[in-house]
Amino acid sequence: MQTTLGTPTTGAIAFFLVISVITLAITYWAARRTRGSQEIGAPRGTMSALQNGLALAGDYMSAASFLGIAGMVALQGYDGMIYATGWLVGWPALMFLVAEPLRNLGMYTFADLLAFRLKQAPVRVASAIGGVLTVLFYAVAQIVGSGNLIQLMFGISYESALVIVGVIMLAYVLFGGTIATTWVQIIKAVVLLGGVTILTVMVLSQFSFNPGHLYSAVVSRYGQAALEPGGQVSNPWDTVSLGIALMLGLFGLPHILMRFYTVPDAKTARTSVLYATGFIGYFYIIIPIVGFGAAALVGRKLIAQVDTGGNMAALLLAESMAGTPFLGFIAAVAFATILAVVAGLALAGASALSHDIYVHVVKKGKATEQGQARVARWSTVIFGVIAVLLGVVFKGQNVAYLVGLAFAIACSANVPALLLSIIWRRFTTAGAVASIVTGSILAVLLIVLSPTIQIDVLKHTTAYFPLRNPAIVSMTTAFAVAILVSLLTREEGAETAFAAQKLRAYLGIGAE
Repeated sequence: MQTTLGTPTTGAIAFFLVISVITLAITYWAARRTRGSQEIGAPRGTMSALQNGLALAGDYMSAASFLGIAGMVALQGYDGMIYATGWLVGWPALMFLVAEPLRNLGMYTFADLLAFRLKQAPVRVASAIGGVLTVLFYAVAQIVGSGNLIQLMFGISYESALVIVGVIMLAYVLFGGTIATTWVQIIKAVVLLGGVTILTVMVLSQFSFNPGHLYSAVVSRYGQAALEPGGQVSNPWDTVSLGIALMLGLFGLPHILMRFYTVPDAKTARTSVLYATGFIGYFYIIIPIVGFGAAALVGRKLIAQVDTGGNMAALLLAESMAGTPFLGFIAAVAFATILAVVAGLALAGASALSHDIYVHVVKKGKATEQGQARVARWSTVIFGVIAVLLGVVFKGQNVAYLVGLAFAIACSANVPALLLSIIWRRFTTAGAVASIVTGSILAVLLIVLSPTIQIDVLKHTTAYFPLRNPAIVSMTTAFAVAILVSLLTREEGAETAFAAQKLRAYLGIGAE
């Protein structure tokens, strides 16, 4: 087939303008309601369960999920489904283990939970380090997807596309804050689910609405290997490590955890996760059909020729199904997805620096609203600039794969401290700090030494660390360090406060 990707079309530009006008109008409306740092950081207790469920789903169904999984399934077959499955199965555990304690113990960031019975300054500094590293790597994946998308839709350079996305993202966050990004997430979730549903129905209509016929078409074109593991992840240890990162990394994503502070109580937090699980489950069940449909109807050769990471597979499929107008619509949906998620990540990074570092460490809890808002805005700008620069470094990588690395950092940095703080009386401040710092730094170091950087980016022939995803090593080490350091450093105040924490975490006594 012939594609118009790389050449501006009237349909694509029209849909981009419509989506941009709608989202900027929401930002303007939210900006008129934003009065202080709380709205910039988190609109506490203002969202219903359905609204927060849609916002959670919007935060989670990122460009990596939409563009990355579709592309990976199209090019690698079965292995792309590992990502879809892994990103889904963590949600029920999040609902039963973390949602209620997090809502009852925290205020704005997950560091609030740690600081409830541990020493404020050390755990907030460590949490900020882990949180910023996580959201930065997560944002890089979205930025890479956005660069590819804008480059191909408008025929401009990849670097120019990144700058445009960075500027619009900053406009959302700086002028609209969390209220704007929350409503953009809600609208984007509805539009994304609708767009992918239409695409799925159109693909299945080509195969008599029988997925078996679709899979048979893929096998006849690429062989049985397309439906078997090994296309992307061939090392068994890498498979296990990737699975750990995808399932448990969800627990450590700062921009997801922040959403539990926007609902009024723990019951609403649990219900919102239930809604989100339904929306996300539906999405991850149908997105592989889009990927296999692209492989069967578009062809791997053209998908890889347009983008080596396969990230444009869903757009090429849309164009093959209904021409450039539908391509423009799907591209606009992807564009809104990227902007909303990157804006949410920027907010999470800014909240960690302004709320945890500036307010509680620098100002000892006595910062003014104006001062906190000013720090949050500058943090957002710095975060955006760094994310764009890293987007240039990781050009050409599959975005789902890059998010897998962000999940490895998230589960290594935050999950051991988060879970041990909730369930273990002997957990200490020193154990939490050592765990977060070890997990986050080790995960990033192992990624730098892995084949991802050494071979794919730096073009070396070998890598110093054999696994592409380091979660099995970095998270296990973080757990071991947390337990060992806590056993070596007794903290009677933290043990005494554990009983009060349990009452508040599970019964909500004392929570707002």
